Amino acid sequence: MRYIGSKNKLARREGVDLSLKSKPVDVSRSVGAHGADRRGKSSEYGVQLRAKQTAKRIYGLSEKQFRNLFEKASKGRHATGITFLTSLERRLDNVIYRAGFALTRAQARQMVNHRVFLVNGVKMDIPSYQVKVGDVITVREKSLDHPVLRSMESVKGKIPAWLSVNIKNRTIEVTRFPEESDVEQLVNVQSIIEFYSR
Repeated sequence: MRYIGSKNKLARREGVDLSLKSKPVDVSRSVGAHGADRRGKSSEYGVQLRAKQTAKRIYGLSEKQFRNLFEKASKGRHATGITFLTSLERRLDNVIYRAGFALTRAQARQMVNHRVFLVNGVKMDIPSYQVKVGDVITVREKSLDHPVLRSMESVKGKIPAWLSVNIKNRTIEVTRFPEESDVEQLVNVQSIIEFYSR
């Protein structure tokens, strides 16, 4: 079941701004009356759980989606960690967000669901679609006046090197697969692997 509570609360729980909202979140305010003072030192399991929860919340996935993606990565021929990270990054909703076409991943997911984008000229409404090298993502002509897209020039954030973005033409091209260095720095993949290996 998807979480519908306060996004600020999630960020404060993890102790970092998860970019869940268009404006920065003050994570110095702890959850609860006494916050971190009551938690004490985290166990090894606790550290692993927090790493998994942080990554899951950054990308906006349910527990089932997150675990399925990890299990699929673990059955691949390549290193589980790298495969898992690139699978998270290659999600269409994440690509839309990382390219600056949306202010948050949740907003990007909603825009994909509303068929704002085309992938290689075909309507796409699946946020979990895994983009491939050579894919070209464009905005449907009838969606060009979308309020978020109109203000794209003001969207802050660094566009990752594996994406080529043309703001004027509203297009994104996937030029290569993402590498470990392209992934969100807050994601601790080793702790996630250890969590699911228990």
